[in-house]
Amino acid sequence: MSGTGAALRGHHAALREGLSELRARRDELSGRIRDEEAERGRLQARIATLSRRLSETSESLAGLRSARAHIDRTIAEMDAASGQILDNSQTLLDVLKEEMGDLGKAIEPHSASLGRVRRQKRS
Repeated sequence: MSGTGAALRGHHAALREGLSELRARRDELSGRIRDEEAERGRLQARIATLSRRLSETSESLAGLRSARAHIDRTIAEMDAASGQILDNSQTLLDVLKEEMGDLGKAIEPHSASLGRVRRQKRS
């Protein structure tokens, strides 16, 4: 039996050594798990921060784009109004020239008769 007892002690020692190795691996894995969980927590915090920044940036962009669109509309309206003013000014100038021409024609016969009257008085 002493052979059997020695064999049992040998097996028992091997079991203890195996359990010790498993416990060491478990402790190593527990450390790695803690490290990964900490990294995961840091990443989640960064994601939350970046998500807030993304949301704020998106809102800011929407406001900026709206302001730019308003300015674009104002510029387009002013360009159109400026074009209308130029067209109206040109029309007014054309009418003025026409009226001046008509006035000149109306004054010429009167001027010619005045010139004759003046010449007659001098003589």
